[in-house]
Order: sequence, then structure tokens, then C-alpha cells
Amino acid sequence: MEKIKVLVVDDSAFMRKVIADFLSEHSQIEVVGVARNGQDALQKIQSLKPDVVTLDVEMPIMNGLEALQQIMKHHPLPVVMLSSTTKEGAESTIAAMHYGAVDFVTKPSGHISLDLYKVKEQIIEKVILASRANLHGMKNQEIIPIIASFQQSSYSKMDIKTSSQNHRKKIICIGTSTGGPRALQQVLTQLPAHIEAPIVIVQHMPKGFTKSLAQRLNSLCAISVKEAEHQEVLKQGVAYIAPGGAHFSVVSSGKGLVAHIDDSPPRNGHRPSVDVLFESVSMLSEYEKIAVIMTGMGSDGTAGLKQLKAVGHTKAIAESEDTAVVFGMPKSAISTRLVDDVVPLEEIAETIMKYVGRQGV
Repeated sequence: MEKIKVLVVDDSAFMRKVIADFLSEHSQIEVVGVARNGQDALQKIQSLKPDVVTLDVEMPIMNGLEALQQIMKHHPLPVVMLSSTTKEGAESTIAAMHYGAVDFVTKPSGHISLDLYKVKEQIIEKVILASRANLHGMKNQEIIPIIASFQQSSYSKMDIKTSSQNHRKKIICIGTSTGGPRALQQVLTQLPAHIEAPIVIVQHMPKGFTKSLAQRLNSLCAISVKEAEHQEVLKQGVAYIAPGGAHFSVVSSGKGLVAHIDDSPPRNGHRPSVDVLFESVSMLSEYEKIAVIMTGMGSDGTAGLKQLKAVGHTKAIAESEDTAVVFGMPKSAISTRLVDDVVPLEEIAETIMKYVGRQGV
């Protein structure tokens, strides 16, 4: 079996050595080189032809974001970002996910730290996963930067008129993981501001990153996007993203639908968990549900989908293998035979609107 060739890019000699040593310990990985900045990395990518690059976000000469954009433009290949947990680090990391990085690993306490040993397994796992990522799908979905002041008329094909008489209220629930930030951008930017449903989202992410993700998406979308807060009432035309490191569920109260955030134990290794969100949505008997499962490793969301379908009044959409960066979660969902539509990423928003605009899901 051929080894995964990795180029390690970091401005700190100490960090380059630590990360290279970690990766080299794994029998499937060969570190073919190291680079000290983005410029150095671009030259070495040409000569060493790595399968995966680990890229520090903050570097001199050419930082990680600039380097990433050049890599995706000239030598598209899977990139795993290494990020600090500072506010600036989180914002840069979220931007990197939108520019095409497959995943990221957080350095536990900022820059140089022996705490990095705590994330050794994570770095190895994410590099191996990145080596299998479907970048072809990513190239197919060139994301055009959306200007916040765009004309609503561009959404005319999704302006499906609904008669307000006698139809159930609706809720959209979305689950995603690796490759998700970019997928969410593609879907949420295509939804019209007046969509008659709240949107609840679980994106697997550690604490400290989801607020930056929500802020970035909010700046690009016609709908509002925010990090969900405990006990807030959910409104139509707003997307709520589960806070990293916490479970997000939806409960019905006299005030309407309310977000419930808690730190109960992870479900199958995930917190937030798509299953937890979907199972809570299945309890909303007065609502029609549109459940969406997009790119991600593993099977989170499948158990929740089964419960949604068992209760009824649910349409399920899964991202197709063509565009999914990692076809794990959608594949697992599709294997249940409970999914109504399997569509490429660029058609998910339109499919959501088809069901939001239709009576009697």
C-alpha cells in the first residue's frame, strides 16, 4: 500500500519537527518535506508532489490563507490547517474552510506548546481522512462570492408561493461535518430571505469556531445566520448553528420553538451531534420537517433520520457522492433507503425550497 506523502508547513522549526515526527510515526504516512512559509510551500509542492499539506494559519512572508488560495488555484490538493484558538485564529480558520481546506486541527494553547501532544491522534486521523477527500467535487462547485446587497430577483426560481391557509409550519434541519463550512455557504447563500421556516444546523466543530462560521455566513446570505443561544425563540428566515462543543436541540414551548443548548456527554463521539438535533426535531408534531445530510465522515444523522421518518411528515435530502468532500454521512443516510432526494450540492437549496413551498410534506 502506497504511503500518504505529506508536506508540513509551519514557520516554527520546533512545530515543524513535532508535527513531522507525529506523522512519521504512523505506518501509512511519509513526511516528504517541510516548509517554513507559504512561498516555500508553493515551491515544494511543485517539486515534492505531496498528497496532503498541513498548513499553519499564521506565518510570515505568505500566511496560511494566502498560501491556501494559491494552492487551490494552481495545485489543488487536500490541505489540513493548523490553527490557534484565538478569535483571529478562528476567523482565519473559517475563511480557510471556505477557500477549500478540507479540515483543521487546533493547537490547544496558541503558538508553541507541548500541549500539541494532546492532538497527535487528531492530526494523524485528519491527514489520513484528507488524503481520501473528494477535491474533484469541490472543484465542481466553484463558490462565487456573494455580495450581501444582491437583488432578491435572482431567487425568482425559488420564490415558490405558498398559500397560508391550512398548512403546517415547517422547520429545516441540516447536519454536516468535514467539508461542511463550504457546503453550508453554497446552500445557505441560495436561500431567499423570506423563507418560511427556521433552519437549525449541526456542523461538527470544536468550541470557539462556530461563532466565526455563523458571522461569516451571515455576511454572505440573504437569510440571517447566527450561533444558537440557549432558550432563544427560533424565527423564520434565520439559520441557527449549534455552538461548538455543545448539543443543540429544539423544544416546543408556549412561545413557539426554542433552542436548548447543553453539554451532556458526546453521542458517538460527537458534540454537537446531528442525531441529537434530528431526534429533538422529530418530536415537533405540528411541524413538517426537511432534513438535510451533507458531506462528513461517519454516520452521524442516520439514527436521527430514522426517528424523523418513523414519526412522519419528513422529507430527507442527502448530498450526492459527486460533490461530497467526504461521502460518509450522506452514504450512511442513503443506505437506510429513507432519503427522498440525492442531489449534488448546488441543487440542495432548490430542493429545500421545493419542499418548503409545498403543502403536505
